[in-house]
Amino acid sequence: MMFDFTAKMICNYDESKTPEKLKENYSAFLSGLISFPLNIPGTSYWKCLKGRERARKTLRNMLLERLASPEREHKDIMDFIIQEMKKDDTIVTEEIAVDLLFGLPFGANETTSSTLIFAVQYLGSHPSALAEITREHESILRNRKQKDSGITWEEYKSMSFTMMVVNETVRMGSILPSIFRKVDKDIEIKGYTIPAGWMVLVSPPAAHFNPNVHKDPHVFNPWRWQGQEPTSGSNALMGFGGGIKLCAGVDFAKLQIAIFLHHLVTKYRWEVIKGGEVVWRQSTGPIFPNGFHVRISEKTK
Repeated sequence: MMFDFTAKMICNYDESKTPEKLKENYSAFLSGLISFPLNIPGTSYWKCLKGRERARKTLRNMLLERLASPEREHKDIMDFIIQEMKKDDTIVTEEIAVDLLFGLPFGANETTSSTLIFAVQYLGSHPSALAEITREHESILRNRKQKDSGITWEEYKSMSFTMMVVNETVRMGSILPSIFRKVDKDIEIKGYTIPAGWMVLVSPPAAHFNPNVHKDPHVFNPWRWQGQEPTSGSNALMGFGGGIKLCAGVDFAKLQIAIFLHHLVTKYRWEVIKGGEVVWRQSTGPIFPNGFHVRISEKTK
């Protein structure tokens, strides 16, 4: 569901209208993203490269087709990228545009879907947090001038506790199991030298569950972020990357999560049926081998 929505917002993609299956290509890319680099047909690495190649080809063809018919407007992210490409002082080339289009569905979908599952889990097992986020969103509905309107930008920016829930969910869920960085110059750390040219693997969970950084790190506590800037990348929170290499889809992902939670807590209640066990894999992050099954019912007014 999240992938279909994301692809629709980014490039008006509709799987039923094209033989190219973007979701399948992204799945192949993700499954071999961190694998032994053996580029032989049938290996995870080969499937990863092929999935990336096919997805980029599909997006490039859509971009070129859009450029060839500028009179049509779709009001999606691709249209905004094309506007940037046409500016005189632009730095957005065709290659950069394809990179952006390829990265956004991957970043927004993979982080969003896992985060939403964890959010439903954590909120369902922490009544005080569920009550607080429900109060926040019911207050938005009460103060809305047009009762049947959608969420406005001002309403979204007012969701302070929701952003605290998102931060805490990302921290606890450790959606991003590792971050790679290349060392540009020799770095001294605690008497050790990391030589220039080396690759460093940063482990976000090491910071997320460090008791010197977060008190009671294994406890779901959204209030720990109270009074802090709701940043998406810091030494204490690296769920969407960090530094200048922050995930391109982070703000889009957080917007999706907030909208989903708004409708969930104001219109529905749920109970866990089965599943919910999580396994963290270095290559794919968290997965739910037995799924997470819930029974959802509408709230009665």
